[in-house]
Amino acid sequence: MDKGDEGYGEWEELVAAALLGTERRRGGGPAGSPEALLDAAAVHAVRRRAGLRPAEAGPRPEPAPRDPRPAPPEAAGRRLAQLLAGRSGPVNGGGRRGTAPDLTELLPQWLAAAARHGYRSPAALVPALLDAARARTDLRPQALALAGTRGLWLARMNPDWRFALRGGSGGAGELPEVTDRVAVERLWQEGLFAERVALLGAVRAHDATAAPRLLTTTWATERAEDRLMFLDSLRVGLSEGDEPFLEAALGDRSRNVRATAAELLSALPASALAGRMAERALACVGPEGVTPPAECDAGMLRDGVVKRPPAGRGERAWWLGQLVEAAPLSCWRERFGGLGPAEIVALPVAAGDGWTEELHAAWCRAAVRQRDAPWSRALLGPASAPPAAGPGTASLAERAKLLETLPHAERAEWVAEFIRAHGLSEAFQLLGVCVVPWAGALGRAVVDALDTARDVGSYPWSFSGVMGLAERCLDPAEADRLEALTTAAEDLPDAAPGAAAYWAEAFQRLVSTLRLRATMLAELTPA
Repeated sequence: MDKGDEGYGEWEELVAAALLGTERRRGGGPAGSPEALLDAAAVHAVRRRAGLRPAEAGPRPEPAPRDPRPAPPEAAGRRLAQLLAGRSGPVNGGGRRGTAPDLTELLPQWLAAAARHGYRSPAALVPALLDAARARTDLRPQALALAGTRGLWLARMNPDWRFALRGGSGGAGELPEVTDRVAVERLWQEGLFAERVALLGAVRAHDATAAPRLLTTTWATERAEDRLMFLDSLRVGLSEGDEPFLEAALGDRSRNVRATAAELLSALPASALAGRMAERALACVGPEGVTPPAECDAGMLRDGVVKRPPAGRGERAWWLGQLVEAAPLSCWRERFGGLGPAEIVALPVAAGDGWTEELHAAWCRAAVRQRDAPWSRALLGPASAPPAAGPGTASLAERAKLLETLPHAERAEWVAEFIRAHGLSEAFQLLGVCVVPWAGALGRAVVDALDTARDVGSYPWSFSGVMGLAERCLDPAEADRLEALTTAAEDLPDAAPGAAAYWAEAFQRLVSTLRLRATMLAELTPA
């Protein structure tokens, strides 16, 4: 409404009354009470909308790019709609979940299975898929991949979905042939961030050395957060060919970029940075004991060592840990007279000086960073040993990271043995790194431990986290075996009131979830 329009002055009076209060405007004006003010505002709002002059129509958007992938089978599409709606069973009194599966927790599995089959999202479900990705960041990579080109097309038209434009390769649309240098350069210079990330990955998959060269062309003008994300994408397929680019990034003006470059270089045992770190670490640690560095010099700072320790950590211990963590683990065999990882870890190095825990923790981080399975095995020790007596670390979170460096089958067997020896109460983080579905020895160990916990009258609510994980991760073939555990028994004398009914309900939900997962996967299988 322009100032010259009829009614403009009266609208201004209403706005003034709303700002000042109707009591202060009661001598004259259009609204003498709050109710009258609201009524008058409603009338004028309708008048203003009705009085808008039609503007010239904007250009119609171009059609969405074609997505060549097939849509999932009809039954699978209906299932996706149900999962996106999140229609789960009601929660019983007392906050108990009942026996119906939790559909929201099955959505990630549906998306992963659909990706394995190479499906795209049904067109009508793309908006709901983008809404789900907006609400749950853990879904974004898979949801954007399923939404594909149509998802990116829609995201440009709705500010709520703008995250998809920076969401990685999932919404990147069709990429040019990586051998077409002109098209690659044009998209790299002009494309959206998601398209550029996808392009960088495609170029890297075709020619690993071409990705750093592409980054170099625009590196100086990229924003710090974009430089960091581009650098982080080099983790996939990291090789010696990336070293010159990463070495140059050690001088970046962003501290986070410098730290990431140093971390990536330390994961290349033959890199110059790894050699420099090995020289420093070997000067500090040997059979004779540990002598941590006395200062953090300029060379250490350039190579990614953080000078200021976190609260509660001593400076020298902090610097020592960073040096050992970044040194290639292969350097220790010669330093310790040809001994292997298990023998080195077992040595009482620095035991008298109190440096053993710091040294072993740094070796654990190095084994994870360098994906060194022999060192991870040595630092994990036997699964049957008490968790607090582990040779490398008593932290279950750190043990889980070490397990991730082992082959899938070995990882599952180690966790199964841990559960058989110690039960489920401390196994939650370890189970989280095991490949899904939990089959064979691991699946049997989990089911047996749950059965044992029920039989001895354990407090059932303390196992709700593991039970929820089992619903998502157990092999659906275990459903028949679990059926016998769904019948409620009488509470044991020392058990919590209602524990038996809770256990029966939890096992019923577990069985129904496993069977739904089996049906869900079958629906995704092409006829």
